[in-house]
Amino acid sequence: METLAFDSDDLELTEDFLSKAYTPMRIGGRAERTRAHVTRRDVGPVSVDVLEFDYDMSHDADVLGRICLCNVHSGTIDRQYFPDGTAGSFGPGDVFMYTPHDRPYAGVIRQSRYNLVMFDPLLLDRVAATAPGRGPGQVRLTGDRPVSPAAGRQLRDTIAHLYDGVCADPDLRRQPLLVSTASQYLAAGVLNAFPNTALTDPTIEDRRDAHPATVRRAVAFIDEHPRADLSVADIAAAVHVSVRTVQCAFRRHLDTTPMEYVRRTRLAHAHADLLAADPTTGITVTAVAARWGFFQPGRFAAAYRAAYGRLPHQTLLHRGP
Repeated sequence: METLAFDSDDLELTEDFLSKAYTPMRIGGRAERTRAHVTRRDVGPVSVDVLEFDYDMSHDADVLGRICLCNVHSGTIDRQYFPDGTAGSFGPGDVFMYTPHDRPYAGVIRQSRYNLVMFDPLLLDRVAATAPGRGPGQVRLTGDRPVSPAAGRQLRDTIAHLYDGVCADPDLRRQPLLVSTASQYLAAGVLNAFPNTALTDPTIEDRRDAHPATVRRAVAFIDEHPRADLSVADIAAAVHVSVRTVQCAFRRHLDTTPMEYVRRTRLAHAHADLLAADPTTGITVTAVAARWGFFQPGRFAAAYRAAYGRLPHQTLLHRGP
């Protein structure tokens, strides 16, 4: 389901559309061949666009205001400048930071088809392990290319799944918990793929405060709010400790992470819903999974089987022990 669509061979109309959809810019191209096609699908604060240009389109653009990543499928994209002075040429299989959120940008799209993935930089703060007192917007990507080929491939797979899965299904996009989970999953993939300023190592004070009482309070908070849009920062704030303290406490006393405990709690609720569901009413495993924030059916089925010894559809169709 597209939330934005454009198709034209008129350079003036294309420039006007791109300026409204992204940021004011000036473009250029060959007058005899200027077909441009753009579609957008979004999931919560994240948009995933597919852009196709069958000509060499130059652009000089203002500040975008959002983190913008590019995933190239065909053709070549030449980035003419970057904050550290690095230009670049990217082709099929490359995923890279197209521009920081607070800088203008310029380049040439050379007969390319590619994704642009955009989101507010504050989304990174929701999933990053930051020190107490650090304000929003302080987690930054410090490099424009993935730290490894494997990290790049994983991020490309995440982008494809969002675009073809959650973003394309109106029913899934109406599930608030699933939208939150999917957008945070993308942000976590970005932090895993790109070098960044997020802090992850606990301090002496964090370890000192990581006692059993911290875990008990955190677990009680999670158990009371299984449908809430939770991040590690939310859990830490609820029990009045730092993010790294709550992470250290869960690892030390439960051998897991706070968000993994959230996932297990939601999985248990999904299990209860499947046990109670009447399959003759048309309820599906996908609908139950989405209700509890699971947007990858294969992973949900694998996690469910590991926890309960059967596949979720078996529970739905054959209720009881």
